[in-house]
Amino acid sequence: MLRRSVISLLVILPLSATSAAELPKLAPLPEVQPITSAELEASIKRGVDYLVGKQNKDGSWGGPRRTKGLNIYAPGAQSHLAFRAGASTLALSGLIDSGDQRPEVKAAIDQGEKWLFDKLPTLRHLNPTATYNVWGHAYGLRAISDLYEYRKNEKDNEAKLSRLRHLADQQVRMLKKIEDINGGWGYLDFQDHTAHFSGIPTSFTTATVLLAMKEAEETFGQQLPQKEVKRALTSINKQKTADWSFVYSFDHRLRPRRPINRPAGSLGRSQVCMAAMRKFGDERVTDELLTHWLHRLCLREGWFDIARKRPVPHETHFSISGYFYYYGFYYASECLIMLPPEKRGQFIPHLARHIMSKQETDGSWWDYPLYDYHQPYGTGYALTTLSRLRTK
Repeated sequence: MLRRSVISLLVILPLSATSAAELPKLAPLPEVQPITSAELEASIKRGVDYLVGKQNKDGSWGGPRRTKGLNIYAPGAQSHLAFRAGASTLALSGLIDSGDQRPEVKAAIDQGEKWLFDKLPTLRHLNPTATYNVWGHAYGLRAISDLYEYRKNEKDNEAKLSRLRHLADQQVRMLKKIEDINGGWGYLDFQDHTAHFSGIPTSFTTATVLLAMKEAEETFGQQLPQKEVKRALTSINKQKTADWSFVYSFDHRLRPRRPINRPAGSLGRSQVCMAAMRKFGDERVTDELLTHWLHRLCLREGWFDIARKRPVPHETHFSISGYFYYYGFYYASECLIMLPPEKRGQFIPHLARHIMSKQETDGSWWDYPLYDYHQPYGTGYALTTLSRLRTK
């Protein structure tokens, strides 16, 4: 009995952080053809054209169409509103980040903004088993921040800017309401349905929310809920292992060496978690650590790519799901811009080539068949990622 208790203590005690000097040595990155500005802009334009052409009449993107034999669990209309909100706000941010000034693009942004003002305040969690609205609130918050920057220099626009500030404040309040009892955020709860959520907070969802909140704080001077932020950061830290992998969810912290929780399984999660920790002042997330994980992602993209477009979540090696692909590169590019300019250059052609090589013939990007939401969200992720790789 004593031996079992000692083993349990060893499992749940926090693991020490790996220093930069202790990071494993990786093979050199292979040489790739440099990206020209013309190539990059042509790819971005094709993605923009896809989103403009596929926007719904109400200004949103995607819908509960194109079902398959195995569909992601989506109880009730609110689940699909959450999916549509996440996909639409990512698409909207992608259009804004592209910087495309064509009239049709501006019109699409205007229509997307109207839909966001209309629908985002109504987004709720109505079924106790699924809190998918967390994605709509988080990416909605980022789109609101993008819209504010997009609109702030327009004349006689204070009323709209005020509405954006109010909507941002509401999204933060909604995120506060659906915080998990263990700290942080998740999106499924198949166990205890309590007044304060007690589902499965995940490391990556929590980091996604924190980065959205931080952007709102930086854009609006938004007052963040300090207790919830502190609990969320504690939750992420509890899900971190010594090698800077992050376990999939809070309950996985007791099984840190399962394949999904090892570095290969964490390839799409470590970037977002480290970005959130660094944004909130964790000095352990050094330039060397960000550089190491960017190198790892660029080097092992082929490994990561095996899961892309597979229809069953977590069916492949190290339980990677296809929907982590563009998500992972989106947050890798966020880590990239945290580095000083002289440390970015070696990664830009790799990141750009990986994304540009996956662009579909219709101009979109997608990594997992999710009703009719996958192309809008994939294209939104890719456009923002490529826009961050511009060197001028």
